[in-house]
Amino acid sequence: MSARGCSRVACGDAAVSTLTYVYADSMAVLGPLSGRPEPHGYDLCERHAQSLSAPQGWQVVRYSSTL
Repeated sequence: MSARGCSRVACGDAAVSTLTYVYADSMAVLGPLSGRPEPHGYDLCERHAQSLSAPQGWQVVRYSSTL
């Protein structure tokens, strides 16, 4: 798998997480980097994944690949 960059503008760091939105449930879901680029997902570096926030009334769900 080739390295993918962070989706945030002007960020050149490597992506470590993939963010997807579930609009029907007002939810932002952040998980491990997907195996391939997803058309409706956003790949984020560690810094942007840690600082992620969602609009008021939305829930952020974070999945970790570590136990």
